[in-house]
Amino acid sequence: MIGDIVETKQCQLKDPMDLFHSGQVVKICAPMVRYSKLAFRTLVRKYSCDLCYTPMIVAADFVRSEKARDSEFTTNKGDHPLIVQFAAKEAQILCDAARIVCPFADGIDLNCGCPQRWAMAEGYGACLINKPELVRDMVRHVRNQIDNPRFSVSIKIRIHEDLKRTVDLCQKAEATGVSWITVHGRSVEERHQPVHYDAIKIIKQSMSIPIVANGDIKTLKDAENIHHLTGADGIMVARGLLANPAMFAGYEETPLKCIQDWVDIALEHGTPFTCFHHHLMYMMERITSKQEKKVFNVLSSTSAVLDYLNNHYGV
Repeated sequence: MIGDIVETKQCQLKDPMDLFHSGQVVKICAPMVRYSKLAFRTLVRKYSCDLCYTPMIVAADFVRSEKARDSEFTTNKGDHPLIVQFAAKEAQILCDAARIVCPFADGIDLNCGCPQRWAMAEGYGACLINKPELVRDMVRHVRNQIDNPRFSVSIKIRIHEDLKRTVDLCQKAEATGVSWITVHGRSVEERHQPVHYDAIKIIKQSMSIPIVANGDIKTLKDAENIHHLTGADGIMVARGLLANPAMFAGYEETPLKCIQDWVDIALEHGTPFTCFHHHLMYMMERITSKQEKKVFNVLSSTSAVLDYLNNHYGV
């Protein structure tokens, strides 16, 4: 489960709450299914990302199965600060999962925002925004059962059509001792509609704990604008970082150095080919022509990808 694979150039190691009290906007890599794994976290940390999340892990499977633990959670010494995100609907299961990762991570996050049908059908993700008492109970249990006072417990939510309900949920969570709340500024039904940054601003003004803004942030300039617009203490990015892992360092598009770093890190970590290739497809989206994409996107082996990068980019 815990690999000592690679040491990374690191911003000074801090626990998450120190980051939020530093006076700087905290730059965060979102939990992304399949993508925000150790190798990618190692990459974005080289480019000014302050805090990384794991992909969402179903807590019940994680607690029950050693195989699930080994495949879902890998970390190393350089992988800090790190938040493990869980999907859960029972307080004790979430506590048991938190206890397993506590020695290796800096906190856990309860997913209350995933809008996918399967998650909501199972009682996970965004359906929890309609169960504030259950969320409060889960946070309280983890707070009571984890001895380490520096171990953070956060939640990631979507907003209600009636924002008063969202503010109520957040205030209940705050009263239970939640460390911070990440707000994706869309409702469960909304997918590609504009993000309601005004709603994030209202939530921020109603709370005394840190609030993280999430949704449609593609560049460092976007991040700065949304910070000013909402007053959020942190900015969480998903697709923007997939397209440009060097975004937080101020690059407008993925620099070749970052592509080289990804190749080195991914090979060192033994990243499966599909994941290795998909990340490169995202990173090169803005710097390749249609014709180049046609060729690159159908390559089917690591050696073919390496040859292509070498021949076309000297990587």
